Amino acid sequence: MTLVGAAGLTALCVAAACLVLYATWRASPSRSARSARSTTGATRADGGERTNTNGPPEPDGGEPADSGYLLGTSESHKRGGVTRWLTTVDHKDIGLLYLAFAAVAFLWGGTDAMMMRTELYDPAVSVWDEHTYNALFTMHGLTMLFLFGTPALAGLGNYLLPLLIGADDMAFPRINAIAFWLLVPALVLMRAGLLSDVLGHVFVAGGLAALGEQLLALAPPATGWTFYTPLSVQIDLPTVSVVLLGLHLSGVATTMSAINFIATVFAEREVSWKNLDIFSWTMLTQSGLILFAFPLLGSAIVMLLLDRNLGTTFFALEGGSPILWQHLFWFFGHPEVYILVLPPMGIVSLLIPKFAGRKLFGFKFVVYSTLAIGVLSFGVWAHHMFTTGIDPRLRASFMAVSIAIAVPSAVKVFNWITTMWNGRVRLAAPMLFCVGGVGTFIVGGVTGIFLAAIPVDLLLHDTYYVVGHFHFIIMGLISFAFFAATYYWYPLVVGKHPNHALAVAHFVLTTVGIVLAFGPMMIMGQEGLPRRYAAYPAEFAGLQQVATLGAVLIALGTVVWLFNLVQSYRMGDPVTTDDPWDLRERGDQRTAEWDELPYSRD
Repeated sequence: MTLVGAAGLTALCVAAACLVLYATWRASPSRSARSARSTTGATRADGGERTNTNGPPEPDGGEPADSGYLLGTSESHKRGGVTRWLTTVDHKDIGLLYLAFAAVAFLWGGTDAMMMRTELYDPAVSVWDEHTYNALFTMHGLTMLFLFGTPALAGLGNYLLPLLIGADDMAFPRINAIAFWLLVPALVLMRAGLLSDVLGHVFVAGGLAALGEQLLALAPPATGWTFYTPLSVQIDLPTVSVVLLGLHLSGVATTMSAINFIATVFAEREVSWKNLDIFSWTMLTQSGLILFAFPLLGSAIVMLLLDRNLGTTFFALEGGSPILWQHLFWFFGHPEVYILVLPPMGIVSLLIPKFAGRKLFGFKFVVYSTLAIGVLSFGVWAHHMFTTGIDPRLRASFMAVSIAIAVPSAVKVFNWITTMWNGRVRLAAPMLFCVGGVGTFIVGGVTGIFLAAIPVDLLLHDTYYVVGHFHFIIMGLISFAFFAATYYWYPLVVGKHPNHALAVAHFVLTTVGIVLAFGPMMIMGQEGLPRRYAAYPAEFAGLQQVATLGAVLIALGTVVWLFNLVQSYRMGDPVTTDDPWDLRERGDQRTAEWDELPYSRD
């Protein structure tokens, strides 16, 4: 596959996706047809029972409730149009902005992954060159961790946490808005180099060599998302410093958001600690981790920028040490894993009881395990450095803590399974993704225990096994919990029910894709194939092609998810009750956020 062919195929895929979305938008039936469907059908599109067959009321005297406006953000005192979104300090609006930003970053980071998998389909370097491939996995990691994962969780927290704890808004609304808008220039700084590189290659291949060469001079960093020294100090690319500035800016924004969450829970809640929900507990713990981890990352980035631009020697052999960067980075980096995973654990802990018809088994132990993970996460960073030659006594202590931190995670898994045991389980869309997330988390967690053991890690370090382990957790639990939250709270935000059949298709495609994409990586890693190479021995071609097929299925599942959101917004069954998931009838698991719906109890 040539570069021009790959660019043409990409353009065709984008055009096809736009055509499908346009057809969906134009396919909206008339209001009378929608009204007839909403009053005569016996079942909903999401697979549940219809609890109210009367037409939806007009709660604010304006547009009918099935008009497609975002119910949670339709207060009459707000400005309209773009001005509203640029000037808002309302926690629900800012939450939606975070979620939209995270969705864009998720699609962009996913595009990086598909470009990498396209290259890895063939053992030789045949689509992109080595520098572009290295830049792709550098920016893929930075985008998914800093521009998708953390903002997506901040978006859910902004929209839901004040509603769950009875607060009017976040404690500092203007700081809340500033924290979001700082992410936009951070995205521009971090992603500009890769965009210029791809466009440069396309222009050169298309005959515009002069313009292409100018863009290629602004090539993105190819250091890996960890920016290990001395490579990140010595590499002669101005975009390395630009990306570091963007990363620093995103860290400032995340820290401001964390302070706001902590202040909101402590100062604005109207519920006791005993009655605080599990999602709010995980958001509070996550914010505490951010408060200690991200400032350290910012300090390390400043030192790295000084080494690059002013000739200091913090990470130089003749001054400080290149290993110092690894200590500073991973002291932030491993708590960052739990910064990303704790709120998804809270989402799973919140949603499983609702669709199992039972209270969460061992609620206090789930809370205690959350706090234990938060404390222990700062004592495991050096398991990323077992191969660097650090003192064997230190390695042994970090191995012990790395294995111990699996215990509170296992407590959560057992509690989730026990909650479902003998429960009245409903496999609605949110529950499907919760169950799938638990399964992939078990695979990722158990494989992580092996990597915590020094003898095993010495063999598997920097192989594809590490990639498979990490993505079973990141793409498994975190993304699955995000999708579950999207489907569960979609009626709250939009006022429409998501389509159950499309949600099932999304779940099947994504689950099969994850197994096919990351399972073969475990095998290749055990066979000794190192990661982060654009070329590889031909005997691994079959497994790499299976992994590429899995990535394609994940991409198709994501397209189905987006199609479902758009289709349901345009044509979904309207919400006609303040309990759209029928939670009162199944264990009374309804929580306070549904009071925002403008309907009285039936």
